Amino acid sequence: MMQDRPDFEIDHRLAAMSVHIDRFADIDIRLVNDSRYHWLILVPALPDIVEVDDLPPPTAGALFKLAGELGAWLKAYAKADKINIAMIGNVVPQMHVHVVARHIDDEHWPDPIWGRGAPVPLPDDGVAARKAALQAATTGLAQPE
Repeated sequence: MMQDRPDFEIDHRLAAMSVHIDRFADIDIRLVNDSRYHWLILVPALPDIVEVDDLPPPTAGALFKLAGELGAWLKAYAKADKINIAMIGNVVPQMHVHVVARHIDDEHWPDPIWGRGAPVPLPDDGVAARKAALQAATTGLAQPE
């Protein structure tokens, strides 16, 4: 369940490249709008989070558990060969975790995808389909206590 936090604001670059899906345990789940990859971004919905050690321990635990669970779901959903989970933060310092489904025949395999080529936006029905599938997947997740 999403709760609004007046003290949290997502970086405009993350907002521009992605679509909000859900909020889970103070973590904003977002779908990257790039048809080349099945790609999620998880953003701790707390102010002033830049590094892992800025996270409260319960949120850190929930973030990495969620990244693993969504990675497993994404691997099955996208029929991926590999799931990449990464935090870089050199361009956008606000802490965020990328969860990307990779295929051995994708354009940049086996290299990283960050900064490679221009994103190819999904058609509206593609965004809607991925969003619906992801919302269904997050519905079954148990919120941490």
